[in-house]
Amino acid sequence: MVLVDTSAWIEFHRRDGKPAVKLAMVALLQEYEATLCGPVEMEFIGGARPSEAARIKAEWSIIPYLSNDQKIWRKAAGIYARLRANGLTVPWNDALIATLAIEADCRVYAVDKHFEAMPRFTPVRLYQPGYNGAFQPEDDAG
Repeated sequence: MVLVDTSAWIEFHRRDGKPAVKLAMVALLQEYEATLCGPVEMEFIGGARPSEAARIKAEWSIIPYLSNDQKIWRKAAGIYARLRANGLTVPWNDALIATLAIEADCRVYAVDKHFEAMPRFTPVRLYQPGYNGAFQPEDDAG
C-alpha cells in the first residue's frame, strides 16, 4: 500500500496539475494501492470547494483508511522531535502522516519537499512511480 499525501492529491485534482503525478495517481488507484489517513482527508476535503467535497468523499469511500490512536500520536511526536533535533522543521501533520505510513509498513507518495528530507532521519519510505507513472511494487523500486 501507498499512503498518498495531500500534495499528490492536490496535483491529481488540479486542472493544470503535473502530468507525471496524475499518471502515477491513476496507476495507484487502478492497482488499489492508494490509501488514506485522517490528516490527509482533513487537509484535502477541508480545503476543497464545497461543491466538490461530496464527490471527493464518495470517491474516497472505497479507498483503504489508516486510522490512528494515542500511541500513533506519541510516536509522531517522537519523530517530529527527532526531525527538529536534526535541523529539519516539518509541519506536524507531515510527521503524523509519515508515522502512520511507518507503522502500517507502507510507502508515502508525496510531492512535498518536507517528505523528501525525512528518510535521512526516519524509517519512512517514499514511493517513486515507475515509467510513465506505472505502479512500482516495492520489490522493483530499487
